Amino acid sequence: MHRTHLTSARTCGRRLLLAMALFAAPWLAMADQGAEWNLSTLMQALAQHQSGRASFVDTKTMAMLDAPIASSGELRFAAPDFLEMRTLKPKPQTIILLANQLTVELGGRSHQLNLDDHPDIAVLVNSIRATLNGDLNLLQRDYLVGLSGDAARWTLNLVPVDPRARQRVRAIRIEGRQGQVRSIAVLQTDGDHSLMTIRERTDP
Repeated sequence: MHRTHLTSARTCGRRLLLAMALFAAPWLAMADQGAEWNLSTLMQALAQHQSGRASFVDTKTMAMLDAPIASSGELRFAAPDFLEMRTLKPKPQTIILLANQLTVELGGRSHQLNLDDHPDIAVLVNSIRATLNGDLNLLQRDYLVGLSGDAARWTLNLVPVDPRARQRVRAIRIEGRQGQVRSIAVLQTDGDHSLMTIRERTDP
């Protein structure tokens, strides 16, 4: 694969990872508030959710730029292994994850990447799959996972275990309140960072 396409794929993996936690919101709200709050509680809630739609705003801050770059669009998920991120502004772009195939559609062109051939990207993408399916064992295989706070105000912290992934991503932090995901941040090792805010969609 061309180096430009590979870099784009890695960026897509990061953006898909940002999207992974949005589907927790409705199920976390259903959790028994009297039950113990831990990773198992969170993952059990995630495992119940089979599909979802949301709108997003993603803001990326880069050291080389004077101002952040903002994009917005829609997200769609269907268990066990389908995830679509459709950017509408400022430039249309669609990222689709289906099984081990990552597809990027941009400017009338489509680029595909088989995750089996790129284990460093697969680590990031598999974390999406593990989280959406509530598979804590798989998530802990690829990340050091920490949960702080309580159901009213919590933070999920993910640190990559794989050295190649850790060269690019320092940590992913997901914050929520009262069973709703409010923000998802990706902190890169080069100092750049991104923040996604999410709003669940209930319209048809």
